[in-house]
Order: sequence, then C-alpha cells, then structure tokens
Amino acid sequence: MMGEAEQEGWEVVARASGMTQAEIITGRLESEGIRTQRRYEAAGTIYAITVDGLGEVRILVPAEDWPRAHEILQRAYDDGELPWDREN
Repeated sequence: MMGEAEQEGWEVVARASGMTQAEIITGRLESEGIRTQRRYEAAGTIYAITVDGLGEVRILVPAEDWPRAHEILQRAYDDGELPWDREN
C-alpha cells in the first residue's frame, strides 16, 4: 500500500510528532540516499505545540522511492548491527 499523496510525485511515508522526530526520520532516509520533504503547520513549530495534530510533521518521499523508504523505516537496529567506528 502506497502512502497518501501530498503533491504530484511525492508520497507521505511517515508522520512525526514534532520537528525533532521528523529530523531523525528524514536523516535516516537521506542517509540511504532517499530525498525527503517535510510538510507541517507553522503554528506547531512556532509555539512548539504537539496537540491535535498541530505539531505533526508529514515526511514525504518521491513516489518511486516509497516502497524502499517504508521498508527502511520498518527496520529495527540492534546496537551491534550499527557501523560504529570503534577505536579502543
């Protein structure tokens, strides 16, 4: 199932509760080479309100990348699976 259409050629892949969570999600997708856009109500950002959808941020990806973006966001990572640069 594809995400909901937001604008021509872009699909909503996730919804975040505030800008901090949105930045984490977009960072995760962009690190995998997927372009992102964020859509949100300005009032939620200005007043840091996260009530009744005001602080909600919609994360969009190009429609052709939606299946891969959705799969990336469904993955859970164990600390041992992450590519840490360990110098000890």
